[in-house]
Amino acid sequence: MTSPTLTDQPVPVPRSSEEEFKDLGFGTEVARGVRQRLLNRNGSFNVIREGLNPLSALSLYHWLLTISWPKFLGFITGSYIAVNALFAIAFLLCGPDALQSSSGSFAGQPFYRAFFFSVDTFATIGYGNIIPVGVASNTLVTIEALVNILGIALATGVIFSRFSRPSARIVYSRNAIIAPYRDKTALEFRIANGRSSQLIDVQIQVILTKLEQVDGTPVRKFYDLDLERHRVVFFALSWTVVHPIDVTSPMWGLTRKDLLDADSEVLILLTGTDETLSQTVHSRSSYKSDEIVWGAKFANMFMRTEAAGIIGMNLSRIHDIEIVYA
Repeated sequence: MTSPTLTDQPVPVPRSSEEEFKDLGFGTEVARGVRQRLLNRNGSFNVIREGLNPLSALSLYHWLLTISWPKFLGFITGSYIAVNALFAIAFLLCGPDALQSSSGSFAGQPFYRAFFFSVDTFATIGYGNIIPVGVASNTLVTIEALVNILGIALATGVIFSRFSRPSARIVYSRNAIIAPYRDKTALEFRIANGRSSQLIDVQIQVILTKLEQVDGTPVRKFYDLDLERHRVVFFALSWTVVHPIDVTSPMWGLTRKDLLDADSEVLILLTGTDETLSQTVHSRSSYKSDEIVWGAKFANMFMRTEAAGIIGMNLSRIHDIEIVYA
């Protein structure tokens, strides 16, 4: 009987440390015990990326979609002034007689005359008080008219994309709490829809991450937290998300000091469907261990109109808590 060759032997597949730690894509550096917030309260990731090629990493369209409205309007205004200033300089380079004024306006102020003529041309206003003379100046008028068409088309497209881009404005309670829950305790936090639009089929995932000692080395591990309810079909009011702390919970037996020493963080990933746009929206947030209040419960935020029998809520009270025990 011949002995098996090397190819006949089963090859063991090594189990990677990333699979063991379930790092969710943060990488091995985080698993080694980095003490920093992984997820900011506004949902952005707390990472820095350097060494990118500026040209390949630059995405003007993405930047224009993600910046705030004041920055976007400021960029549009600044670009408008800069383009007209460049064309004004170009008109001046065409010579002192390239632009002539029938009314004698801006006499002795050639730059202002060229700038406001550029504005008139760019906006296709055409008052007729300043006219281009010569091939060079009329060629610039032709080029500026083309730039105007392209600029308005691009700006209109970006503005439409900003308005139509689906996004969720989920209001998270300022603190998570460890509260009495039935015959035990539970980790809880409260969320509500910050927009008047309706969200349906809202699903949430909550993950606890904390540092643990593995062979004398601090390693960050991740644990999915079982929730009382992972999904609500209708999200009309608020939702108190509850993780019961029982013997199966990764938080079982842990104290506030344990969570602080382990640099714990509760990561929240939420998805839902915007009923108006019929598109999926996402929201992220987190609570650090020092943002968890122990021995508290959420204050009532619901209102009832006795005459009409309508139930509502006071969203300004979503952060209010009451201490149950010290």
